[in-house]
Amino acid sequence: MNIKEIKELAKRFTPEEIELCINQTLKIGKPTLKGCEVSGDIIEILNTLAKAETVRELMEQGMTEVEAIRELARRIRKIQGAEK
Repeated sequence: MNIKEIKELAKRFTPEEIELCINQTLKIGKPTLKGCEVSGDIIEILNTLAKAETVRELMEQGMTEVEAIRELARRIRKIQGAEK
């Protein structure tokens, strides 16, 4: 998980813009929105964008960036724990 990319995307774009990047990646293999470039293969790109969208949504609900990142990590751990 590239926290730096997630934080930059969450600060720069709205959830709707990030969703557009996700849809572009699904359709053509990469986002075309300027500034929405993400490193990695298509799965890594989609994962990073989805995480950034979640962080941004949490920030719009009133969480600080740090709180939103922690909440994202908590949700990931919860899901990973449920899979075992």
